[in-house]
Amino acid sequence: MHIHILGICGTFMGGIALLARELGFDVSGSDQNVYPPMSTQLADAGITLTEGFSPEQFDSNPDLIVIGNAMSRGNPAVEHVLERGLSYTSGPAFLADYLLKDRWVLAVAGTHGKTTTASMLAWILEDAGLTPGFLIGGVPRNFGHSARIGNAPFFVVEADEYDTAFFDKRSKFVHYRPRTVVLNNLEYDHADIFPDIEAIERQFHHLVRTIPGNGLIIAPQSEPHLQTVLKMGCWTPIENISEQQESGWYAKLTRPDGSAFEVFFDGKPQGNVQWDSLGQHNVNNALAAIAAARHAGVPTKYAIEALGSFQSPKRRMEIRGEINGITVYDDFAHHPTAIKTTLAGLRAKVGVSDNKTRIIAVLEPRSNTMRLGIHKETLGPSLSNADEVILYTPTELKWDATAVTQHLGDKAQTFTDIESIIKHITHIAHNGDHVLIMSNGAFGGIHDKLLEALRLRTKG
Repeated sequence: MHIHILGICGTFMGGIALLARELGFDVSGSDQNVYPPMSTQLADAGITLTEGFSPEQFDSNPDLIVIGNAMSRGNPAVEHVLERGLSYTSGPAFLADYLLKDRWVLAVAGTHGKTTTASMLAWILEDAGLTPGFLIGGVPRNFGHSARIGNAPFFVVEADEYDTAFFDKRSKFVHYRPRTVVLNNLEYDHADIFPDIEAIERQFHHLVRTIPGNGLIIAPQSEPHLQTVLKMGCWTPIENISEQQESGWYAKLTRPDGSAFEVFFDGKPQGNVQWDSLGQHNVNNALAAIAAARHAGVPTKYAIEALGSFQSPKRRMEIRGEINGITVYDDFAHHPTAIKTTLAGLRAKVGVSDNKTRIIAVLEPRSNTMRLGIHKETLGPSLSNADEVILYTPTELKWDATAVTQHLGDKAQTFTDIESIIKHITHIAHNGDHVLIMSNGAFGGIHDKLLEALRLRTKG
């Protein structure tokens, strides 16, 4: 069977392509921008790639077209599929029909932390010898790739609330029919898709409606929008991530930066985690992963041991390099809450703010919600833990950054081009500084460019 994928170079659709190839299908695909590392990963798997959406790509007569959610009406390839009556489906539907229907699906949903928590969960199951399948919207460094079939029954999926396709406006996660579900959190995001938080709550409740009575939901007690979702109706047992030691899953930090903590369940100590990750948000992610793995049969003590060798996914507080005592990080943070928790974790690691050890935060507001200015009032406060803030404001940004800079005062500056940002950081950074670069895109390759500029400065 020949599968052709439109929009193949996105992380999710690229993962679908790799899974389809592993299933034994002949796979090809196209995208507007075909470049490494995804293009290399796909080519190495024997997948034929076409750049652009010319109808000629269908001359090979594929049996099924899988259409990514970035494709819309008016796209020449989409119009060709519709006009010729070719058989088509969405990525989530393909995953459900060809792989998930016979598996125990463990789904991780929420506004933040999906990639990290799913990676933790997959690693715990792997360390326990269960060889799970997974599809994760990033690259878990414990595995080195974003998707694999694995062995039955377990399959871990990052369950995204974004819409499925131009012809299916339901959230992706309603297709997966999971048995174990982590609901990390719920805040307003994806303003290009959802008009308000209530619309997102409805989609999350659609997910809740698909979870069987012998399944499990893991959710924090402190997330009001998730509590609203569960009050709409729930037919599945719930285990809570708790802020009280006496009930549910609770963590007591033994190091303030979250790199060590004790795990409790219903008031009973379960063991101690010591790992390389930072921040209260990652501690909460770990509790959720431990709980989900326990539902799949992994004893808590083994899950705790596995987290000791867990490596955060790429682009999650990933250290890209250190030059002359200046550390440069790459982080995917794209929402004020994620920015705030990431900075809080780094601050706890490096200590109190002073002139010797500074955090220089560099933010590209790249997500659709950020570009629309939905979070402009909360963005400034989320960056307050940084000593210097650099905000990238290209000409196409649809809002005035004054709301951010006014809140932060003299420590915030805006730049309209990447080269000026690099020049500024190279001028001000000194030994002991931590440069945290945050974007959900490539940010013009700023990480490598900055490291090279710092190297040249050192040689000079």
